[in-house]
Amino acid sequence: MSDFVTVKGGCHCGAVRFTALSDPEPEMLDCNCSICAATGYLHLFIPHERFTLDSGGDNLTSYRFGSGEAEHLFCNTCGIKSFYQPRSHPDCWSVHFACLDQPDALRPSVMKFDGRSWDEAAAEKGLG
Repeated sequence: MSDFVTVKGGCHCGAVRFTALSDPEPEMLDCNCSICAATGYLHLFIPHERFTLDSGGDNLTSYRFGSGEAEHLFCNTCGIKSFYQPRSHPDCWSVHFACLDQPDALRPSVMKFDGRSWDEAAAEKGLG
């Protein structure tokens, strides 16, 4: 596990907190779908086994739309989505890069993803 960087983060009010092990140079997605574009969400994918929800599980509200495959999880107190279960990566959590305590610990490369044309973009990238 020494090839990974430990990152911590959570929602704005601090009720939801997590710890994860990330690739130090992750490839992240900048999606333009309706919800990502509205919130400025930047996707850092963390395999389930490298993610720990430290606190706030009982403070999360689930929201699904469209296909219903993604489970968006929001803090009941402040409304921030610090992580969620994406449709594109069913074996990972998508952590919002902006919700990391120390995002400078990582050196990401960012790819644009056309979430407005999800099916075509996912097929092109080999996702979902």
